[in-house]
This record gives sequence, structure tokens and C-alpha cells, in this order.
Amino acid sequence: MASSSTSTLPVLESRSPIIEAGNLVLLRIPNGDIKGVKVEKDSTVTIGRLGSFHANELINQPYGLTFEMVNKKLKVMPPRTLQEVVSEDTDATNELINDGEFVQPLTIEEIQKFKATGVHVSEIIKRQIEQHANYSLKTEYSKEKYKKRKEEKYSKSFTTIEPTLFNVCDYWFNKDQARIRDLRTDSLSQLLNLANIRPGGRYIAVDDASGLVVAGILERMGGQGRLLTICDTDSPPAYPVVMNMNFRPHIVSGVLASLNWATSEEGYTPIIPPSDIPQDQIRSERQKSRLNKRKAVTNLVTNTREELFSGEFDSLIIASQYDPWSILQRLVPYVGGSGSIVVYSPHIQILTDLHTQMRATTQYLSPNITEPWLRRYQVLPGRTHPTMNTSGSGGYLLHAFKIYDDPNASSVLMHRHKPKKVRLTQTEPTSEVVSSADDISSKEDIVEASVDTTMLDEQC
Repeated sequence: MASSSTSTLPVLESRSPIIEAGNLVLLRIPNGDIKGVKVEKDSTVTIGRLGSFHANELINQPYGLTFEMVNKKLKVMPPRTLQEVVSEDTDATNELINDGEFVQPLTIEEIQKFKATGVHVSEIIKRQIEQHANYSLKTEYSKEKYKKRKEEKYSKSFTTIEPTLFNVCDYWFNKDQARIRDLRTDSLSQLLNLANIRPGGRYIAVDDASGLVVAGILERMGGQGRLLTICDTDSPPAYPVVMNMNFRPHIVSGVLASLNWATSEEGYTPIIPPSDIPQDQIRSERQKSRLNKRKAVTNLVTNTREELFSGEFDSLIIASQYDPWSILQRLVPYVGGSGSIVVYSPHIQILTDLHTQMRATTQYLSPNITEPWLRRYQVLPGRTHPTMNTSGSGGYLLHAFKIYDDPNASSVLMHRHKPKKVRLTQTEPTSEVVSSADDISSKEDIVEASVDTTMLDEQC
């Protein structure tokens, strides 16, 4: 039997599975906070009070490992086992515990001396436990919390976090949620789902959330398709969230393009300095290189404007600080039929006003507003419960479809099976048919009603 060879397309990864030089890496420190650091070759990375280490120790390491800093070098720590996580049931209570001043005889000076002599953190915590007067009276849960507090205080370790969209969005939401316009992870996922983001699609985005929406769209597109962003700056915007994603070049180049609000208007004529001058007027290679760059920028802006004005984009995604109705009036004409329109705002009043304006026109189909809701849970054996603190709101989403408002368009004619007309008399034994005939004409002896043939057979 002849073997048939199947050709498969190469799988293009959006990012490297290992840490590379120049990447922005997220580190989770013992107290649960997340720090962002840039890893450059032959440099030193500093993490606040925890200390510093050589960046080369972290390069080419996979994400998800826990490291301990020892003399500016990194030591991989083994993961915790299930037995260390699960706490045994106990009859002990905390009612007899008196956390006074002399419960812990180990002084701060002694602890500092241990740290100066190079005693390991686990040994310091062990000595504190041995000298604690009421440690044996604590429950297993209280003992676990006590150890965790001491590790947060003395441990010099961290865990690298893979820069997925969920992790990066969660990092920015906890760091400075105002910069991403309070866009939470669940709200972002619903936004991308409503916009029907997929590889090979063509989309328009207005992102004032530090590039969080752009990063989500680029990750889902996988380097295939086109994303056109509208911004305030003349030069391409520097989205800080996109930098945290550590995308490979093919994810961004050839896919992402930008225009400012002026160049996105059809009646605007951009003022561009001349780039084509006679060869005899070029005095140096530097001037020639500068003219070539100017010409490339001019061609890029011209081609991008032509692409925008050609229209037929699949979706329009808006997460902007400006009035969304004015943005829709400017950009909706470039969205194709049945294209999705998704508008995000941290304030519901803005979307309710927009909803009223959209319902007054025939260009939008089924505009609706949704409020995402999220509650986090602690999942541990015997200790699964909702977290005590949670975010109040993750913003609001408005979704609608664009339809063509053509007064000359006609509806599609549906060819359906029409029931046959059967002649019946009032002397028929079926009372239902007689009553229906009487409703049509009570004075005529012969009536004509449209009745399904199969129903008539059953009645006869």
C-alpha cells in the first residue's frame, strides 16, 4: 500500500516558552505581589528588599519555576507536595492562645545575626517555632498561616509567571487598574468573544487601555489577519501591555497598523515633507537614508488610509475615553455587514446613552448591554471558600451588529408549502369545522376554509 504524505502547516507560537534576553518577566514574590522586571544579558536585576541577582541566571529558564536568591545567584526550589498543602484535622482551638510580648523569645537582633551569618530562612523559621510558647496550641490552619507569614517576611524567593493574556491583565488590574480603564480579565474575555476575534480576521480597534485590548486581539489572531488601531499620536503608539506579552515578531509585524484621528478622516490631506528630490541634490548617504525612511513612512500612511477607506472590516472594538457615539459615526461606515460592534466603558451611564442613540437608528441590530461578574475562590482541601475581598466592577459591555440601511432593498421571499383549500358543507359531522365555518359566514350554506389535509382526514 502506497503511503500518502500529508502536509501540515507549521504551528507558529505567539511567544517563546523560555525566558529570553530582553523579555519583560513577571515575578511573584512571597507576599503574593507581582513585580515586572526586564531581563537583559549581563545585567543585574533588583527586586526591592529581597535583593538582586544576575540576569544571566534567569535567561533560557522555563516559566513557572521558583527560585531562591543566594549571593546573587539563583537556586531552583522544588515544588510543594500535596502533603505539605493538605492540613490534617485537629481538635485544637485558638481560645487558650495569648499572643503577648514574651510569647516569642527570639529577638530581632538575634534574627538579624542569623541572617548575617548566612543561616537559611527555613532554619530561622524552625527556631522561631521551637521557641514559640503557644505554637502547640494552634490549629493546623493557624500553624500554616504562621509559617506563611514568616516566609513572606524572611524568604528571598520568587516564581516566574508565564506572560499569558490572563496573567498580564490580572497584573495590570492589581497594579494600576485606572490605566487599563478597570478592564478585568472576565470582561476582556467577553469583549474578545463578542467581537468574534479569530485568525485571518480584519478589525478596527480604539484602545485607550494601555494596549490591553490590542494585546488580546493580537494573541487570538496568531499573526494572521489585519488589526488597524486609531490613536491620538502621530507616530505608532507604544502600548505597554503589548510589551509585557513578549510576542514574537510575526505576531505584530505585518498585522498591526495605526492611524491617528486626523489621517482617519477621508477629507483630510496630510502634510508630508517631500521625499522625492533629484539625485544631484542629494549630498550625503545620511541624507539619502533619511529620505528613504521618509518615503517609506509616507507610503505606509497612504496604504493604511486606503485600506481603512476600503471598508468591510469584520468588527469594531472600542475602549476609549472619548464619546463612543462620535467614534461610531466616524468608523462604523468601514465595518462590513453583520459585523460586530463592541464598546467597553467602566461607567454604565455612558453605554445607556449610547444604547438609546443606537436604537433610534436602523443601522444597528440588537444593541444590548451586559455587566460581567466575577468572584474568586480559594481552592484548598477542606478550605474552599470565596475570597474575602473582590473587585466591585469590571466595567460594562455594549454589543450590536451592523446592518445595511438600504431603503431600496427587498426582503427575501420564503417559498413555503401552502395548505390546500377544501370545500366543506355544514352537514359535515365535525363540529370543529362547522364552528370555524360559522365564524367565516353564518348565512352561507357552503363555506370555504383552508384546512390541512392531514387534519381533515383525522377528523373524518
